[in-house]
Amino acid sequence: ANPNRMIQVGPDEKGDYELLGLEGIDNDGDGLVNEDGYTFEYDPNRDWGWNWQPNYIQNGAYKYPFSLPETRAVADFVLKHPNIAAAQSYHNAGGMILRGPGAENDVTTYNAADLQVYDALGRKGEQLIPGYRYLVVYKDLYSAYGGELDWLNGGRGIFTFSNELWTPYLFFNKDGTRDPLDNSNYEFDRWLLFQDAFVPWHEFNHPQYGKIEIGGFKKNFGRAHPGFLLQSDAHRNMSFTLYHGYHTPKLSVDSLRERDLGDGLKEVTAVISNSRLMPTHSSQDLKFNIERPDHITLTGAKVLAGMVVENADLNLATEQKTAPETVQVRNIPGLGSVTVRWIIQGSGNYTVTVDSRKGGVASRTRNQ
Repeated sequence: ANPNRMIQVGPDEKGDYELLGLEGIDNDGDGLVNEDGYTFEYDPNRDWGWNWQPNYIQNGAYKYPFSLPETRAVADFVLKHPNIAAAQSYHNAGGMILRGPGAENDVTTYNAADLQVYDALGRKGEQLIPGYRYLVVYKDLYSAYGGELDWLNGGRGIFTFSNELWTPYLFFNKDGTRDPLDNSNYEFDRWLLFQDAFVPWHEFNHPQYGKIEIGGFKKNFGRAHPGFLLQSDAHRNMSFTLYHGYHTPKLSVDSLRERDLGDGLKEVTAVISNSRLMPTHSSQDLKFNIERPDHITLTGAKVLAGMVVENADLNLATEQKTAPETVQVRNIPGLGSVTVRWIIQGSGNYTVTVDSRKGGVASRTRNQ
């Protein structure tokens, strides 16, 4: 038997202990311990301007969206950097790779094409970080309003995860639990932490309750990594973050084809490819026109017409009536391509450049 374990008695047994609560005192005589009132009861991850709800619905919401300087600073940074295509936040604890939505009424912010990207990334995360599970907040945990990942995805069209760091799986590399009555906690503390995580039960003269016993696991045990496990889990989470970042859009001008039309005119066709999982615009981005279209520009020749090729086999294209030298495309899909075409006049060198907020800039020159 382990004398440190506090095991709840059965309904037909007599217990010797009453749990009085957590550390702290009733400093204002209202019968409550460790309460500071609404002014200090805030959660920065309920302060974001997407499906925000007041404190009586969402505990920790504070005053209004972005009422905390920390969340406001992050939001301002994101708004000033439209090139951000992916984001991750590290939380604790639970061993989870979370995506939104936080509330069921936001499921339409994730369409089938976006979910394919999320699922591919999330499942890779499960492989890279053993013991972590890829989950959906509202469905697999609880409803959460005003969360960061919902604002980043819903408000900015950014592919976002929240990683809940640390999992009891890491105790013995098998499924575990953070339940303080689970014996694996005690076994891990005894044999691997040499009882560093537990304070033995001992008497204490409490200013309100008098003589009591205090003790148990230290408050950070089960929430943060023991030191010797931090490096490995940090490395694995870092590798997933890099994998996530690797699959932000990467564009190239794959090919330039030229056809002589006679009378000094040429037809130039360019294929712009995206070699990563993420598109240049998520479905939410496209739905609300969050970011400008991708610009594909031909320079070095007189452009008479510009168009997007809808079907190369059937030679179907949609002409852009204004500013034909810069063809605007709404999106370049992940692991896909778009085809554009110009009618030009001239015989010199020309360059095709694609400029995308989230996909960067790439170009290719045709030398005559």
